[in-house]
Amino acid sequence: MGESVAGRVFSVLDAFAEGPDTLRLTDIARRTGLPLPTALRMVRELVAWGGLERATDGSYRLGTRIRALGAAAPCPRGLLDAALPALRQLSARTGGHADVAVESDGTALFLVSGERLPLHATAAGKVLLAAGLGNVRELTRHTPHTVIAPARLAAQLTAVRTAGLAAAHEEYRLGELAYAAPVLRDGTTVAAVTVTARTGTPAARLVTAVREAVTRMGKWPQAARTGHDQ
Repeated sequence: MGESVAGRVFSVLDAFAEGPDTLRLTDIARRTGLPLPTALRMVRELVAWGGLERATDGSYRLGTRIRALGAAAPCPRGLLDAALPALRQLSARTGGHADVAVESDGTALFLVSGERLPLHATAAGKVLLAAGLGNVRELTRHTPHTVIAPARLAAQLTAVRTAGLAAAHEEYRLGELAYAAPVLRDGTTVAAVTVTARTGTPAARLVTAVREAVTRMGKWPQAARTGHDQ
């Protein structure tokens, strides 16, 4: 018996896990193993529903409906609610974009922006990887500065565990500098607070601000804890 329609739809969504932000139809077909006409039909249905969006260059990205569903889940929603005051102050103090990220299906899910970004190429992702949250199946190069050597990444993660801080200098997007620190619950990393600014922004200002944001968060309420605790 062939794969169900739902299974084919899920496989299309799974194609975006640990991949670039956008995929062309041929990439989706290759990653899913679906015939091109079938992949096109699934993609069109997802676009109509809001699960995918078509970019001006003809490629596709995850749509706002998927992001909204992810952000509405109890754990991320509660965590985001608890983090927002600290994130607002972090953004105001640095002039950068402040966010909180959790590991989700092998990516860093940023709860403010709704983006899913690669763990190895983002400061928040490195915090999560250093804590043993998630795995990287492929070290994809996103810019000339992306760390794709396993030994070098491993050394960075060791440093993150020691310092309680991660950095990403133009590793996912050129012109961007990011720092992140772990959010702890009972001594265990469950998320990462991060700030992204333009290159040239004083690093010391970003580091101090992101550390203070984590301290300011303190302990969030029961509603923000993982579904296993509820």
